[in-house]
Amino acid sequence: MTQTTEAPAAAGRPNQKKPARVRVHRAWFVVAVTFVTIIGAAAFRSLPGLLIDPLHAEFGWSRGTIGAAVSVNLALYGLTAPFAAALMDRFGIRRVVAVALTVISVGSLLTVWMTAAWQLMLYWGLLVGLGSGSMALAFAATVTNRWFTERRGLVSGILTAASASGQLIFLPLLSWTITRYDWRPAAVTVALAALAVVPFVWLLLRDHPADVGQKPYGATEFVPRPAAVPGAARRTLRVLSSAVRTGPFWLLAGTFAICGASTNGLVQTHFVPAAHDHGMPVTAAASLLAVVGVFDVVGTIASGWFTDRFEARRLLAVYYALRGVSLLFLPMLLAPSVHPPMLFFIVFYGLDWVATVPPTLALCREHYGEDSAIVFGWVLASHQVGAALVAFLGGVARDAFGSYDVVWYGSGALCAAAALMALVIRRRPAALFPTAAPGAA
Repeated sequence: MTQTTEAPAAAGRPNQKKPARVRVHRAWFVVAVTFVTIIGAAAFRSLPGLLIDPLHAEFGWSRGTIGAAVSVNLALYGLTAPFAAALMDRFGIRRVVAVALTVISVGSLLTVWMTAAWQLMLYWGLLVGLGSGSMALAFAATVTNRWFTERRGLVSGILTAASASGQLIFLPLLSWTITRYDWRPAAVTVALAALAVVPFVWLLLRDHPADVGQKPYGATEFVPRPAAVPGAARRTLRVLSSAVRTGPFWLLAGTFAICGASTNGLVQTHFVPAAHDHGMPVTAAASLLAVVGVFDVVGTIASGWFTDRFEARRLLAVYYALRGVSLLFLPMLLAPSVHPPMLFFIVFYGLDWVATVPPTLALCREHYGEDSAIVFGWVLASHQVGAALVAFLGGVARDAFGSYDVVWYGSGALCAAAALMALVIRRRPAALFPTAAPGAA
């Protein structure tokens, strides 16, 4: 993490040395900027679950209709990600992220004046979905791949945890704002938070280590800045066309679709209204989700550390199995007040929230090399499609059955299937991805 240099001995005093100068590698500053950027953008991810009851009460829209708008948002969040990764190669990280944050801000602000459900689809579904997709985990994957050759698992865990940190910061604030005032001030808060990060990104974020004359962290040789890659859309589709011919892609996409269904689509969207159905105050339910964010930071960073040391597919199997067990118990824990078993679920589930990301990223790098960020973008698209389906179906199930129980049990069963799928992924033999051309020394 640091570089230490010794100053030459002072004249006449050859045995006396000046204190060593310690320099922190610039890559860690880039990680810090990226972390804060993702936190600022995380406000929009805290809001959908808090909007379901207020919009239903004010406009009379069904939970299925509101869930459909959230589904559009979640699907675009995923489907935009692989194209955003290619656009970052073409135009640079700073430009893509700054534009994405601006689009998020505009979309959130426009919801203040909406009066019809189609406007919710357009503003929150389309605009915020497109902007957030460009700020997705493909952003973290691109930063990790460019700036690090060592500690990649740890860094991906830290950047993944940034989203949970943003949830921790914004969820209680937005819940309190909606309860005390209205949902509109909360939407304005999201817009301002995203917009405030734009100058921070533009002034402090750098696209590549070569821009500041440094090697990637852990690299033994200087890596020149690669030329801009034209045809971002064509490259994204070409990478997809190649990846779909491989078995690991479908297994990774399938497991990550279940990951999205059991986190963003289910708990993040429907936990607050489900708890409210059992008599729990909205502020208390939102605070529990914030606690999930606290332990998610711990769990995801730990997962990154584990990924640097243990086999990624086995880690995934353990994570999905434990998540499935916890979801099967949740319907029995919901009550008007917070009690110790519920707190145990929140801590346990929080540690596993997005712990799946570092090992999934590692498997993408193992199988797809330089195209891994784009492949991970497509895998993330499956994550969000799964989230979108459950965000919609969860609302429909609540309208049809009067409770969310069937959705909790179904998601638990899906997690068990994901654990088995993870174990099927095979390690790629070293001979299949040579690092030098044939005959090279």
